[in-house]
Amino acid sequence: MLPVEFTERMKKMLGDEAQKLFDELENGETARSFRVNTNKISVEDFEKVNKLDAERMPHIPDGYYTSEEKPGNTAAHHSGMIYMQDPGAMSSVCAVEISRGMKVLDCCAAPGGKSSQLAAYVGEEGIVVSNEYVSKRASTLQGNLERMGCRSSVVLNLDARELCRTYHEYFDLVVCDAPCSGEGMFRKNDLAISEWSLENVRMCAERQKSIIDSIEKCVAVGGHLLYSTCTYSPEENEMLVDRFLSEHENFELVPVKDSIRSITADGINFDGAKHDMAYTRRFYPHISRGEGQFIALMKKTSPSEAASCEKASRKQQRQGQSRQMETAQEREALAVAREFLKKHLTKIPDKALAYRGGVVRLCPECPLPEYSVLMHGACVGEVVKGRLVPHHQLFSAYGSSFKNKVELTGDDPRVAEYIKGMEIDISDHPDIPDGYAALMVDGCALGGVKISGGRAKNHYPKGLRGNI
Repeated sequence: MLPVEFTERMKKMLGDEAQKLFDELENGETARSFRVNTNKISVEDFEKVNKLDAERMPHIPDGYYTSEEKPGNTAAHHSGMIYMQDPGAMSSVCAVEISRGMKVLDCCAAPGGKSSQLAAYVGEEGIVVSNEYVSKRASTLQGNLERMGCRSSVVLNLDARELCRTYHEYFDLVVCDAPCSGEGMFRKNDLAISEWSLENVRMCAERQKSIIDSIEKCVAVGGHLLYSTCTYSPEENEMLVDRFLSEHENFELVPVKDSIRSITADGINFDGAKHDMAYTRRFYPHISRGEGQFIALMKKTSPSEAASCEKASRKQQRQGQSRQMETAQEREALAVAREFLKKHLTKIPDKALAYRGGVVRLCPECPLPEYSVLMHGACVGEVVKGRLVPHHQLFSAYGSSFKNKVELTGDDPRVAEYIKGMEIDISDHPDIPDGYAALMVDGCALGGVKISGGRAKNHYPKGLRGNI
């Protein structure tokens, strides 16, 4: 049952159309969908190997609807070939033009759907900084980005108010998918219904204002701020955006891409609005397949007044970019890692090698805060007794560049064995020498193996193992 106060509010906003929304929320089926991870495979190559029931989305070039019951329990999911994501959530990132090489902040990033989507669109030459305030959710975010093979991503666990100290006017695009009252998830999540209240709506709106007021300082002049929620509440959507624009005259509302405009409704022009909210977009399940979403795209036209942030940012950038090797242990670890990469990869990636927290990483150039950095680029591995023990992320991100690869198809029973954590027989690959190799499934790196005498010892992390 939908909350009575919620239905009354929606009737005032939508009039007769509200009943169509209620019918869809109470009787309609939730859309299952996924996005092809072009970090690992092109859409064209996916089409050649795909074994899932899948229907292309008309408005998202890498998006698919599916009728599969459990698409997450597939080799395609485990290998990072696909990411399960709601169509409305996918649409937010697709509302703005994104080009390769852009610098992007995803400031409320867990579990990682939008971050991995952004990473695919900006490419390895771009940078995506993903911040998540809740520590447990930040760990989930990191795991998903590792699975998706993101090479130029940073994961932070900071309060949003601290970000401008390192990233003052640094990003071409800042994405804020703010925590909200979750009205758009009513059909999908009964808990969202039971926890809904007007008091919670107001509380969420205040929290959202604090977040967006903080992260606007991170947007470069000429860059964009993409604000989204999965709720219908105007207090959290149009009213918040209107208030933000009134208090930050160096931002202006701009149109979203035509492909997203065509499958969404205009925002609500409430009484007293000072800006045209028709530029904002509402994703309704009775109009498009998927759950509820709100999208507002804003452009920064002039600098923010935040000299203190700017000064701290310059200091942080120097610290983040110029950390030096200081100990014999670090020098040894980097030398061992460099030799490992030279031996096993066709080409050493054009990224700095850094030794931090006991592991070696391939790091994109990017300023870093002094603390709460969970991930910076791809983890190469840990050096133990003069040898490098490769990390799963190295295989996930750079598996296609390994000299030695075990190529399997998704329906090969050995894939299921590997995901369970078992050693597998590869005697049908006699040309692969003993040593480390990437296990490829339909062209996507699933993980790593260590070959010895026709057997492949399993290096799939225990926490990821399961059944397909």
